[in-house]
Amino acid sequence: DVQLQASGGGLVQPGGSLRLSCAASGFTLDDFNMGWFRQAPGGEPEGISCRRNSDGSTYYLDSVKGRFTISVDNARNTVYLLMDSLKPEDTGVYYCARACPNYDYWGQGTLVTVSS
Repeated sequence: DVQLQASGGGLVQPGGSLRLSCAASGFTLDDFNMGWFRQAPGGEPEGISCRRNSDGSTYYLDSVKGRFTISVDNARNTVYLLMDSLKPEDTGVYYCARACPNYDYWGQGTLVTVSS
């Protein structure tokens, strides 16, 4: 079975950093595009980053560009999202997902709260 287990969320002050991890099982990461999307309280899901497996190219939502970095460790079958210079508007539940931008599987999400 395909499983995606996200972790690493928490409470952080504005300007702080977090690194989210997503452990994948049931498939090989390198066979798929992998990405992250988030859902703010009361908001709609929005795609924030996607990494193409074919050439390693990346996409970022404009509001996170320059602050967030997606990476993949194929040996560990894990996807990461390094988030720097966090802002209160980054608050939400973050999900890692397979086959971005169309997403066929995603995990349970991890909550990120940016607040002083």
